[in-house]
Amino acid sequence: MPAVCQRWRDGRASYRDIDDPEPFDRRRYTVDVIDERTARTFIHEHHYSKSYPAALFRIGLFGTGAELEGVAVFSVPMNQRVITAYTGVPADQGAELGRFALLDRAPRNSETYFLGQAFKVLRRERPTWKSIVSYSDPVARHDAQGRVILPGHIGTIYQAHNGRYVGRSSARTLRLGPDGSILSPRSLSKIRLGESGWEAAQRRIESLGAPKRHFGEDGPTWLARVFACGMFRTIKHPGSHCYVWALGSSAARRNIETKFVQRMPYPKQPDLITR
Repeated sequence: MPAVCQRWRDGRASYRDIDDPEPFDRRRYTVDVIDERTARTFIHEHHYSKSYPAALFRIGLFGTGAELEGVAVFSVPMNQRVITAYTGVPADQGAELGRFALLDRAPRNSETYFLGQAFKVLRRERPTWKSIVSYSDPVARHDAQGRVILPGHIGTIYQAHNGRYVGRSSARTLRLGPDGSILSPRSLSKIRLGESGWEAAQRRIESLGAPKRHFGEDGPTWLARVFACGMFRTIKHPGSHCYVWALGSSAARRNIETKFVQRMPYPKQPDLITR
């Protein structure tokens, strides 16, 4: 696949060639803080995952007429230890770029502008933050009919914004719904343990066609029935690509980067995994 810019609308991906002649005019765009409801609505409506992370800070890209064309959600990592492990700073001094989505009308190279401006906003609004971690998933997603719903990606925009590539997250087994979406381990854990948010996680799984949970049935028993029904597939995932950035002034960034995990060569091809 040639180098492309990924876009979203209504949960469906589209792509623009990075050599598309349509110019990016930064004078047409502004970047600013947005509220939780605005960010959540945008991500649920347009991002393929239809899921929203534990947000710490939200930033929007506004185009002509002040219309929202992109959202960046900085969130609590699934495993907070990754902040220290990859960047050498305390967990509360970093965040994950948990969601990053632009609409299909945004021209090529919008994402590099948006990401750069978002980091400037963080420097102003979250001065105690010193590092950002983000992941790109190199494994394509297929629905039950074998249609590709999300090609694997290697983090091209992160490379363009000089993210330091520090390797892969841990290999893992994923459970996929019939639409190709991931049943996140965190959501499954909420159901098993009855933790806050289990109701929403259960509703999502049931909306995919899973058998309804019986009255009085505990979480582990219900999930065992769900996975036995044959609707949900498993894949062996080799781990997502991980990129990191330092925040702050030029001098501060140079100092923080001395604590980063050693830079590795950028990946160039998505993984080929049998669905």
